Amino acid sequence: MTAPAVPVCGVVLAAGEGRRLRPLTETVPKALCPIGNLPLLDHALRRVTGTGLTGPDQIAVNAAYLAAQVVAHVGTRAHLSVEPDGPLGTSGGIGRLKGWIDGRGVLVGNADAYLVDPFREPGKDIAALLDGWDGETVRMLTLPCRPGEAGGFSGHRFAGFSLLPWRRVRSLDDVDSNLVRTVWRPAEAEGSLELVGYEGYYLDTGTPADYLAANLHAAAGTSLIEASAVVTGDVTESVVGAGARVEGSVTRCVVWPGAVVAPGEKLTEVIRATDGLTVPA
Repeated sequence: MTAPAVPVCGVVLAAGEGRRLRPLTETVPKALCPIGNLPLLDHALRRVTGTGLTGPDQIAVNAAYLAAQVVAHVGTRAHLSVEPDGPLGTSGGIGRLKGWIDGRGVLVGNADAYLVDPFREPGKDIAALLDGWDGETVRMLTLPCRPGEAGGFSGHRFAGFSLLPWRRVRSLDDVDSNLVRTVWRPAEAEGSLELVGYEGYYLDTGTPADYLAANLHAAAGTSLIEASAVVTGDVTESVVGAGARVEGSVTRCVVWPGAVVAPGEKLTEVIRATDGLTVPA
């Protein structure tokens, strides 16, 4: 890999409300919903640190919805940017961080993006975005659009991460907006949008169906059961979190940390959260 021509920092966007995941996100921010017993935010941070970026000088995380939970979870691992009046969108969140970015390029990732690269080495896949970058173009990680899928960029769809030059970032305002409108489409029109193909598995985990699918993918046809979970029932192709208790049966389910499946319950393709909340996929 050839190093980029300019310094780069990383930003993980974790401010969203996760409205499509409700009611799961009524008390837990989307970025902290677990995939394979690891919060989505941690998946993203591992991927960014896998490129060589580390610590609060090189990685930032933004927070807005249920921000206190995100702040406590991140701790000192990254610089924190809190949006007190609500989420500013993908563009506004970057705009609010301009002082911290301070002339660098920005590797931007969505916390709700679930990616598994073919190498099974977090960061190696998105490192292609940085390879030989001149610091001027916008790069986007992409997959081919599905048959009949509208939108996209030259027949490709966004796969969770992009790379932005400072010349684009410095003009962003900390107002509610999105990168599609302020950066990606203008770069496309200018001829300075580079699409970098992604060869791994990608899901936007924004809906219960896709959230469950990502967990089942992480389980890879078996079950992932945290060591502190208590299982006296049956678990088939499911993910069971820390401190959960399964006394009934679950098939192709996600059982959140601390959640309970009572004796006699038979759950199939649902998410069982705390306080008995059950969300079908």
